[in-house]
Amino acid sequence: MSEKSLSAEALKETEFTSEPLHVRQTRAAPPDNQETPNEPASEKPVINPGEAPDGGLTAWLVVIAANLLLFSTFGLTNSWGVFQAYYKEILLRYTSPSAIAWIGSVQYALVYFPALLTGRLFDLGYFKIPCFAASCILVVCTFLIAECTQYWQFFLVQGLGIGVCCGIIVGPALVVVFHWFFKKRNLALSLTAIGASCGSTAFPAVAQSLIPLIGFKWTVRVFGLILIATLGLGNLFLKRRLPPVDVRGGLLNLKVFRNTAYSVLCISGIMAFLGLYTALTYMSVDAIAIGVSKNFSFYIIAITNAASTFGRVSAGLIGDKVGALNTMAAFTAVAGIVTFAWPFATNEIQLIVISCIYGFSTGGYVSLFAAPAAAMGKIEDAGRRVGMFMTLAAFGAIAGPPISGAISTASGGFVEAGYYAGGIIMCAVVMLLLARYLHLGCLRGKC
Repeated sequence: MSEKSLSAEALKETEFTSEPLHVRQTRAAPPDNQETPNEPASEKPVINPGEAPDGGLTAWLVVIAANLLLFSTFGLTNSWGVFQAYYKEILLRYTSPSAIAWIGSVQYALVYFPALLTGRLFDLGYFKIPCFAASCILVVCTFLIAECTQYWQFFLVQGLGIGVCCGIIVGPALVVVFHWFFKKRNLALSLTAIGASCGSTAFPAVAQSLIPLIGFKWTVRVFGLILIATLGLGNLFLKRRLPPVDVRGGLLNLKVFRNTAYSVLCISGIMAFLGLYTALTYMSVDAIAIGVSKNFSFYIIAITNAASTFGRVSAGLIGDKVGALNTMAAFTAVAGIVTFAWPFATNEIQLIVISCIYGFSTGGYVSLFAAPAAAMGKIEDAGRRVGMFMTLAAFGAIAGPPISGAISTASGGFVEAGYYAGGIIMCAVVMLLLARYLHLGCLRGKC
């Protein structure tokens, strides 16, 4: 964002209009074999994003690379429900569900929280080295989980260590896709996000299959070996198209909040993550509580994340037609309704139906949630703008599951927690619609 407040003319320079972004000066992108992570950042506007190739071998390799990175990061963190159930039943049986949930919620939050720093570094051209370093540490932390025996060790390694490393990787992996796609941006983001749902399906399924055969420790070590392969390939093919730009404003550009639509969008992100991770965290625990076998309870998370794959693809296709905010609002509303219904499931069939619908609807939200923030301004500032949005959303992610856990502990069940989470998700839908109205200035239109 520039230092001037967003005017009507600036608002037209977003993804939500049919007009491409235009800037007065352009710079040619470096050739494919030229690295730019340490190149001094330019203060001039960069190439018109409307000139993005929207395809080609390099562009799709970047999508595959980002897909693998999200497979490794979101795939592992979104499998927390499996760990929650196993820790509660075996390793940390004398620890309350709410306390155990803090490990997962900190991990969730830290996936988004570092985006403020990583987004700014990405705009300046520094993302390859931080991404590779975080990938190495993430693998080490995964192997260390197998050696943990006490609560504080799990919190330090799995909550803090894995969370921070995933956060360093995720932000740049999402933003770099914007360099290569313009007209097909939502589709590219959705295809990228499929990696998260594939990983979120694969890790719980692997855990369910291997824990009875080789035990928890060796199962986690298998996770580490998987990460070596996926993170290695992801780092190899990930690259930016546009040169670095040192836009004004420093790490924080508070003037971006003069755009009321962006401010409301940030509020909606906080509310959404306050509620969306509740069912994903406690669905396996609730399944055991209503008499579902422990073996099948592990598959609940895998089913939910597998269904999210279809939601992510569908949201991308629909988003390119009707707009990201319109699509997100509809999918998030379905997620809120299903969250209300989830605690009333009493058997395996009902849980499978709910987990499928819930996974499909949440997949639609998370696949596009970065798109509106990136589009509400110029492309050279997209990393910082998305980073600020993700960092604010992290406060919802860190507080949501423990609040729901405390509610369920106090009430003796998950009905009240479902009311809380579903209600806050529906509030997020209202904020999304308000952000849409503020951006368009009318009730109808692509946004």
